[in-house]
Amino acid sequence: MISILVVDDDPHLRKLVRVYLEQNGYMVTEAPDGEAASVILPHQTIDLAIVDLMMPNKDGFQLASEIRDDYDIPIIMLTARGSITDKAKGYQAGTDDYMVKPFEKEELLFRVQAILRRFDRAGAQTVRLGDMTLDKRSYEVKAGNRTMILPLKEFELLYYLASFTNRTFTRDELIQHVLGMDFVGDDRTIDVHIKRLRERFRGSTNTFTITTVRGVGYKLEVHK
Repeated sequence: MISILVVDDDPHLRKLVRVYLEQNGYMVTEAPDGEAASVILPHQTIDLAIVDLMMPNKDGFQLASEIRDDYDIPIIMLTARGSITDKAKGYQAGTDDYMVKPFEKEELLFRVQAILRRFDRAGAQTVRLGDMTLDKRSYEVKAGNRTMILPLKEFELLYYLASFTNRTFTRDELIQHVLGMDFVGDDRTIDVHIKRLRERFRGSTNTFTITTVRGVGYKLEVHK
C-alpha cells in the first residue's frame, strides 16, 4: 500500500487531506511541521510527501531540500503563496509539483496519482519484515523457502500493521482501514484476527511481535 506523508501546520487541512487520501486507498501519516517530518522519515517507508510551504521550526523549502538530498521520493508542495518567485524557489528546492491553496481535493488526488506513476511507485505492493516479505499482489507471505497464504482480512491486517511498524492503532482505525468504513459489527472482530495471526506465526518466526497496547489497540514491533 502506498504511504504518503502530509506535512502542514494546519490540523484541519491535514485531516481533510488524510481522510480523502485514505478513502482512496492510501496510507497517510501526518506531521505538523518540517522538524516533525524529519523525525518520521528515517523510521518509516514513505512513497510521497505533501508539504506545506510556510511552517514553524522547519519550513517547506528546508524540508524539500532535505528530502531531495536524503530520500528518493517525490514531493508535492501546497502553499498559499503562488508567486512565480515562490514557485521557482520551490522547484529549486526539489519539489516535483506545486499546488496553490485553496485547492480541490480531487485535483490533489489526480496529481498524487500522476506523480506516483512517473516515479513508478503506484505498483509498490510489498512490505519487508526482516527476512519475511508480504506480497499484496499474490497475498502471500514469504520467509526463506516457505510461502504462506493467509485469509484475505488477516493478510490485510498484517500488511497494514507491517507498513507502520511500532505505530499504535486503535481498533476503530484498524476496522476502517482493513474491514472498510461500511463495516457493521463488533470491534472485537479485530481481536479475533490478531489472535489468529499470533497463532499462525507463533514459533515459526522471530521477526516480529504484534503487541497489545492496553486501552488503545495494537502495534507491530520488529525484532532487531
